Amino acid sequence: MLFEVGDIVRLKKPHPCGSSEWEILRVGMDFRLKCLGCAHQVMVARRLVEKNCREVRKPEGKA
Repeated sequence: MLFEVGDIVRLKKPHPCGSSEWEILRVGMDFRLKCLGCAHQVMVARRLVEKNCREVRKPEGKA
């Protein structure tokens, strides 16, 4: 699966705020993700994102 900065990913488990969607801010061995519900940022290992990802969307205006 190809991930790019700016993509929106939906993960299996929701964040405690209730949102399951995250924006990718950094791509590498670790991903920096920003919760779209509360704007909290976390660093997550690439393999965990790939394993728990349900859907990848490109932001509007970027195809």
